Amino acid sequence: MLLSEGQMSDYKGAALMIDAFPKAKTLLADRGYDADWFRQALIDRGITPCIPSKANRKVPIPHDRVLYRQRHKVENMFGKIKDWRRIHTRYDRCAHTFMSAICIVATVIFWINQ
Repeated sequence: MLLSEGQMSDYKGAALMIDAFPKAKTLLADRGYDADWFRQALIDRGITPCIPSKANRKVPIPHDRVLYRQRHKVENMFGKIKDWRRIHTRYDRCAHTFMSAICIVATVIFWINQ
């Protein structure tokens, strides 16, 4: 992944939020989050990491492939949410207003798909 100025890698961004993670049994993440310190931080919080190893890792770390395949459902939902222009372009400046818009969109998507 190439990063332009002002951007950071996925796992470094996650490090800023790791203390705010909710209680969970497992965290599904892509290869961008494959770092020993990140895996250890999850384990320290009682969260099992389900993260495939990067191609350049000398000793690959096994992960639950069946569980990891379920990650596409989360990705599909984010794709549907981003179909809404207000969310995609982030019109709302306040975080709470933006989160409210996401909740409304998610509710409408859920309602339409029933």
